[in-house]
Amino acid sequence: MKRWLSFFFLVVVILILGACGANTDDGTDSEKNSENPSLSGKENEGNTRDEVVPISVELKNGKGEKVGSVDLEQHLSGVVINIKASNLSPGKHGFHIHEKGVCEEPDFESAGGHFNPTDASHGTEHEDGPHAGDLQNLEVEKDGTVQAEVTNDMVTLKSGEENSLISSDGTSLIIHKERDDYQSQPSGDAGDRVACGVISEGEGS
Repeated sequence: MKRWLSFFFLVVVILILGACGANTDDGTDSEKNSENPSLSGKENEGNTRDEVVPISVELKNGKGEKVGSVDLEQHLSGVVINIKASNLSPGKHGFHIHEKGVCEEPDFESAGGHFNPTDASHGTEHEDGPHAGDLQNLEVEKDGTVQAEVTNDMVTLKSGEENSLISSDGTSLIIHKERDDYQSQPSGDAGDRVACGVISEGEGS
């Protein structure tokens, strides 16, 4: 009788332990990962760039002739600007974002001053600069062509932001005749405006 009771209690203990083990392993890997996204391997998915439509800009000279194109794309680091142009004079040229999306030939004065929502001074070498629209000089080759990429972390393509390039007045890209010295006011002594392109939300590719 005692042996039978001992066997019965042993079976009961085994069943209880088995049930406890099943409960501790009940959660699946996918359920655990949903509670802790760091285990899923997708915690940064979709964070490589903001979901903003890229914009393409056509550059024209003072005669209304197309001389190049610029692609703008929103990244976490800022707006990446890729330019490809030709029929320019060799050497360094000032390159800026201007405050109005109007490019009237031949001088493009319609584009207004530099894009400057923070009311800063011009130039990366000025103690109170730069303008949000200040960009690096372009280096045009001897054959009159240029291809360059620059990132501007002071602007955005997101509508509604104070530093957005998309607004009711629009903005534009300007290439100047001379180099920007990065400190003279109000535009780096970069000379005449030789090419212009309107940054418009409807120009995305």
